[in-house]
Amino acid sequence: MQGLTTSRVSYGRGAHLTSFCPSGMNPALLWIGARGSPHLHAQFQKRCDRGCVRRQRIQLRPSLCIRAQVPKEDNQTSPELSSTKDVEGEVKRVDMVPAAKPSKLRYGLITGLAGAGVLETAYLTWMKLYGGPVSCPLGGTGCDDVLNSEYGTVFGVPLSLVGMLAYGTVTLLAGRMAINPMERAIEEEGLVKWLLLASTTAMGIASTYFMYILNVKLDGASCTYCVGSAILSVTLLLCTLVGFSPKDLRKVAGVQLAAGVSVALVLSVAFNDIESAALRSGDIDLPPISPEVTHVSSSREIALAKQLKAIGAKMYGAFWCSHCFEQKQMFGKEAMKYLDYVECYPEGYRTGVQIAKECDAVNIQGFPTWIINGQQYSGEQDFAKLVELSGLDTSKVPQ
Repeated sequence: MQGLTTSRVSYGRGAHLTSFCPSGMNPALLWIGARGSPHLHAQFQKRCDRGCVRRQRIQLRPSLCIRAQVPKEDNQTSPELSSTKDVEGEVKRVDMVPAAKPSKLRYGLITGLAGAGVLETAYLTWMKLYGGPVSCPLGGTGCDDVLNSEYGTVFGVPLSLVGMLAYGTVTLLAGRMAINPMERAIEEEGLVKWLLLASTTAMGIASTYFMYILNVKLDGASCTYCVGSAILSVTLLLCTLVGFSPKDLRKVAGVQLAAGVSVALVLSVAFNDIESAALRSGDIDLPPISPEVTHVSSSREIALAKQLKAIGAKMYGAFWCSHCFEQKQMFGKEAMKYLDYVECYPEGYRTGVQIAKECDAVNIQGFPTWIINGQQYSGEQDFAKLVELSGLDTSKVPQ
């Protein structure tokens, strides 16, 4: 750019301001922040040559163009020069207060943790919507029981799907900050911090409420995914709070309180409807009528049923359980004659009825439940899994 004087002032990593002034004009930088002087800035602006081209970066105000001082021996005077002498005197020292730089490491950590939450809740959502047993990392039947309980949905939407959307929101917000260039990250951090705070606060409060449901309403059911999600949510909240100063934390207390109260009210309304429905169902009286199994068994399915019976395996179910019926359909009506099936409500289901003693003795918590070689397997099992557990050699079974 001909006829222009260029000035570039570097500040920290990536922070700089470049100004272009006409020849014979010296650039002067001015920081106008929370503690700056808008009045002084206005004075400078009035004296700035209109031909000055400026480019602003981060939080630095545009530079000012000041006429270069003419050597004394020239004895030349200029109205513009005399009008800027007082400005030059005031712009001898420029204080630049840095904007706090976002922590890429912290946002990267938040992104990773929230991403893990997305994967967990996506898996649970898939199993909830499309059926199949949930594989509990620490064993037992609690995960599947909790997922399929009345508390597994909120307003008809799977709770895991709501969690997946929440984790996804945090992942996108934090991920954007983690990969953005520093200049852009500084510009956007103010809004992102508040959005992350609102999201993680709501998630932390919700997880606390779910732990109450798990331990009180569901009698302390074991659910590794539930506990893991609660730990993730609280950790995300703590990582977000680290980005706020003590002064800011006092200011955001109201936001956290509002988010917490809102979440608690929504969940209370949703789960109170569930409990009210449970109370209204006290008059239910279901006779022990099971749907008819119509599938015709193959030789492989009959062989598997015989093998399971031979090793003492049992399937525990209830006549009204849809997953139990689907498991029976997988075997077919001929194979079911060989399978050792235990009905846990042989007298039907009504108020006050107790589970069958044979089911209670082995602590059956959900249906269907398999006990194979002394180990419990909760939920509907696929054919290949049962073949593996039973030790059946399918190569010897005629097709």
